[in-house]
Amino acid sequence: MNSLNKEKPEVRIRAFRAIDEPETCELFIQGHTFVLTSIGVTKVTSSKNGWATNPAAFVIIVESLDGKKVYGGARVHVSGGTEPLPIEQATRALDPSIHELVWKYAQHGTGEICGLWNSQELAGYGIGTPLLIRTLIAISSQIGIRSLFALCAPYTLKPVINCGMVLIDSIGNKGTFYYPKLDLIATAMILNDVSTLSKAVEEDKSAIFQMRENTNNLKIYELKNKEITIDFELQIPNLDKWDLSQAIVLAEKEFLENKTVVKKPTFY
Repeated sequence: MNSLNKEKPEVRIRAFRAIDEPETCELFIQGHTFVLTSIGVTKVTSSKNGWATNPAAFVIIVESLDGKKVYGGARVHVSGGTEPLPIEQATRALDPSIHELVWKYAQHGTGEICGLWNSQELAGYGIGTPLLIRTLIAISSQIGIRSLFALCAPYTLKPVINCGMVLIDSIGNKGTFYYPKLDLIATAMILNDVSTLSKAVEEDKSAIFQMRENTNNLKIYELKNKEITIDFELQIPNLDKWDLSQAIVLAEKEFLENKTVVKKPTFY
């Protein structure tokens, strides 16, 4: 099954650590690049491909059952990997205080949801931003992090708020930046409590907890009143090789290297 059955589509949403599946990461990169270039965006921090070899990057993909076709995906990057979080890379030139803010959370384990995309083939089936964001938050409890950043395009704001994220108004222009182009606005958000989701609306909280409780034996048969089968495989393999405490040590080292006395710019 390499093409989507439009009458009765069936796909799998699967989680894994980026360094464990270089070939799947390449499919992700190709799909994401195509979607971005089709809307005229060629420079997005989270679409740079260093994440594929970052031991602190975790991936979810929407794929065909034979694994040969990727229809969409997203990622969680943990602070303390081989590169700064995408929100740091994207905003540090505008507001260097982002590094201090990330480190404040990184001391207890923090990450960022990023790189979210969907192919046109999935349009209209309901496997969009809200479902992928829920899934990222669901797998983050396995990774062990307590908080999650996001740099949101306008269309992703409502879904992340529904999942319990709040505005970070201490950076940028009260939390907003022109990114990735001058005519596009991105908003900095954070989820303070990955485990409890105290500010999430009930529907989203319930869906995320269901994913956590049924990592590899959850199926959905309908979304947005359309028939579609989604098999979830959200248990991340090889987590015995993942050490959050080591990532925190590396995050501190990175923070100290970035720590310079820089006057915070004025935003108009």
